[in-house]
Amino acid sequence: MHVEEGSVVAHEPMGSAYRVLTLRLPRVAAQARPGQFVHLRLAMLSDAVLRRPFSIYRVDGDCVSILYKTIGRGTAAMKSIRLGDAMNVLGPLGNGFPLPTADAIALPVLVAGGYGVAPLYFLASRLPRTGLLFAGGATNADILCVECFQALGWDVRLATDDGSLGVRGLVTAPLDAWLGEARREPEFFACGPNGMLRAVGERAVAGGWKGWLSLDRHMGCGVGACLACVQMIRKDGVETLARVCKDGPIFESREVVWEPSEP
Repeated sequence: MHVEEGSVVAHEPMGSAYRVLTLRLPRVAAQARPGQFVHLRLAMLSDAVLRRPFSIYRVDGDCVSILYKTIGRGTAAMKSIRLGDAMNVLGPLGNGFPLPTADAIALPVLVAGGYGVAPLYFLASRLPRTGLLFAGGATNADILCVECFQALGWDVRLATDDGSLGVRGLVTAPLDAWLGEARREPEFFACGPNGMLRAVGERAVAGGWKGWLSLDRHMGCGVGACLACVQMIRKDGVETLARVCKDGPIFESREVVWEPSEP
């Protein structure tokens, strides 16, 4: 983990509501693993005490990219970031996805909801073999990076709530269709809304397969000190609280204890 002053080398739109921010961060880039995140200090929000966490989307040489959606005050303010701006970054933080070996029996199956595709693209770029990506979103505007995955050789299956791209419905619809015909054991890697993560995790547990879930919780410090992002998990039959920022954000599906009220 480093505190590093990064310079902005690119800041480009990806569709109407999404943007990709690229920073030159040699020390962070050298240590980053798929599934980890960075904590940005937004200087343009002078009254903001807390940093903002973002999954690492891409690492190219000494540069780190994040993919974000403009959904709140912080991300709206980020649209003002310009080339050459300096940004204070803490990272890489958290654990990462395990990387299967090239001779692993299971087929890697990535499941993404919206911009949850970001850490999965980083993962796909580092895996020694290709597999399937199931990506879902509200509309076709929320389906991201399809061409990037296809360029890596991944088989991409899509779903949108309104049917504007791929299958109409949740991303679990094409996933279930594939599982009904699959001749290969899957190993799941998922990032997206809690409801989707729970659904993928339940399928992994029911099938006796591994499922790695990237959990999203409100984070304060990002290093496990403030206990703002705790999640109940089960280890060796014992339930305990884990810090998503430090002990996660990646957890195996059998570990996660979902609250009854969670979707």
